[in-house]
Amino acid sequence: MATGNAPDAPVIPPGAERPRRYRPRLRYELIGCGLHGHELLGTEAARLRPEDSLFAREFGGLRWYRCLRCDSWLALTPPSQPTAKYPPDRRDVTVPLRGRPLRDKYVLRVIAVERAIHFLVLSALAAAIFLFASNKVALNADFTKILNDLQGGLGGPVNPSHHGIVHDLQRLFAVHTSNLYLIGVGVAVYAALEGTETVGLWLGKRWAEYLTFIATVIFIPYEVEELAKGVSALKLITFLLNLAIAVYLVWAKRLFGVHGGRRAEEAEREQDSGWSAIERSAPVPAAGSAEAAGSAGAAGPAGAAGTSGSAAGPTSRPVTRSSAGQDP
Repeated sequence: MATGNAPDAPVIPPGAERPRRYRPRLRYELIGCGLHGHELLGTEAARLRPEDSLFAREFGGLRWYRCLRCDSWLALTPPSQPTAKYPPDRRDVTVPLRGRPLRDKYVLRVIAVERAIHFLVLSALAAAIFLFASNKVALNADFTKILNDLQGGLGGPVNPSHHGIVHDLQRLFAVHTSNLYLIGVGVAVYAALEGTETVGLWLGKRWAEYLTFIATVIFIPYEVEELAKGVSALKLITFLLNLAIAVYLVWAKRLFGVHGGRRAEEAEREQDSGWSAIERSAPVPAAGSAEAAGSAGAAGPAGAAGTSGSAAGPTSRPVTRSSAGQDP
């Protein structure tokens, strides 16, 4: 099947493209179906209409269903006890995410996981600061006693220099309690910010993309300054990761009007998702009659990737009004 730049050019279904030896293409649709099962429509219908040949066809005593996410065809026996006369109308079904919108959803969720780790670490740090501030007097007394015992046993100061863990602990105990509480509040607020980013990115909210971008670029100058003082693997990885997140959000998610802005993103979503995308990636044009649909089904499912000659089992689930949401 050829591809082209024209709007009406056929599109290779996900998984049916010839693999490239040196540049393999990751198909997020296949990942979604592998995790959540195929999205099938009309599995409980008694009969199929000619217009249903886009996603369901009958041939050889079997009914072939097309996954609305990955375009794979699966063969099932017609339902013995159908609960509906026909499959639901297209206007009553929300097609699952496909193409670039699905890719962006997965990428945003990867960023959300990274922010969730930040949230957990910062929350633990804030709790530790508050506990330390609340018990500073007792901890300082214990630390002084241990330090004096070590100095007495060794016959002198343990660490007279201005470096090392003993010096750092002495500086920590020298911080005023009120300042420790202020530091704890600051860390807790930052942890709450990271938690807000996590929830917003996981749900695919655009305000979370702006919030994540701003929270990321604020620290890039500081990270550059730290790299100028001395390069380490952790500093370099952190800098490159945050830089990649910022560039992705601006370019791929079109923040601040870049690359067409929100309007271009919505147009891209409309092009890659919805019934128009299903029609463009169909292996053959939709048939005009039930007989034509049956004959087309012989060639369509056999040529699509992921074809199964047996029941789909627990790896597939029908798309209904309640299960046809955009959860990948």
